[in-house]
Amino acid sequence: MKFLDQAKIYIKSGDGGAGCMSFRREKYIEFGGPNGGDGGRGGDVLVEAVEGLNTLIDFRYQQHFRAKRGSHGKGRDMTGAAGAPLIIKVPAGTQIFADDKETLVAELLVPGDRVTLAKGGDGGFGNVKFKTSTNRAPRRVDPGWPGEERWLWLRLKLIADAGLVGMPNAGKSTLLSVVSRARPKVADYPFTTLHPVLGVVLAHGKEFVLADIPGLIEGAHEGIGLGDRFLGHVERCAVLVHLIDGTQEDVADAYRTIRGELTAYGQGLAEKPEIVALNKIDALTPEEIDSRAAALAAAAGLDDVHRISGVSRAGLDVLFAAVQQHIAAARAPDVVSGEVVGGTP
Repeated sequence: MKFLDQAKIYIKSGDGGAGCMSFRREKYIEFGGPNGGDGGRGGDVLVEAVEGLNTLIDFRYQQHFRAKRGSHGKGRDMTGAAGAPLIIKVPAGTQIFADDKETLVAELLVPGDRVTLAKGGDGGFGNVKFKTSTNRAPRRVDPGWPGEERWLWLRLKLIADAGLVGMPNAGKSTLLSVVSRARPKVADYPFTTLHPVLGVVLAHGKEFVLADIPGLIEGAHEGIGLGDRFLGHVERCAVLVHLIDGTQEDVADAYRTIRGELTAYGQGLAEKPEIVALNKIDALTPEEIDSRAAALAAAAGLDDVHRISGVSRAGLDVLFAAVQQHIAAARAPDVVSGEVVGGTP
């Protein structure tokens, strides 16, 4: 399935049905009064987050969504049927913006979240509603009210527990393919990964979702390379795993480059918990591992960094134990004044 994380759609709720002009026609009743029913209400347009979706690719092939209009009123005081609501299904983690791409309309974080985007138009009154003491046979009816219409932008931010960040060719895709059943494209050239990939990692008897996003380069926040568009997919992660390619000469500069891009992007990414790992140690001598780990730790302001290899699996158990600690801390309910918020005291 192809990945798409942004789409523009047009929605229109159903128009209300028109009221009916009708009069009673019964034997021996010469002047039957009005009995025209009201029109039915138009259908609403709703959006709902569902399980089993992780892309907006369906909206590339269908951009227009129109709900059913309400049925017209009928004689004998019969109100028209309401139009059926139209439910648009999206992945959990979808944000909905107005046409200006800045005004947030709704955000659906978990499956089952549902929001009404456009309300259907009210049905028009039939002529029975206009009967008065002085106008016993009104010939006035109302047309149905038109439904709402608007253009919207959908933006998907994948929901993962941890996110992999780093420069191109840092070994992120290799690591994800080794520790999960995800099968991202792996090759020895930059920008092999062109879209985010999710994988479920089982470590120490617990599962968590790990996201691999395309690599960043200097100037990504200005649109250089693949830009910073995909950084939105790690905004909701509890922890970032920063991979550094140990085979490059200046590991400290690589670390500072990515940190600069996270800071420039904003949205709190630079403040998220970070685990720094020197990758590809299987291709280094012990002396090179020690020297580059020391340089990387100094640049990150840490006592030491994780030394791992996605190919040989060296150091992965310790790395993922640290990842799970951060995830557990993020999932734990907040404690305020001795009471557990959102849980059982």
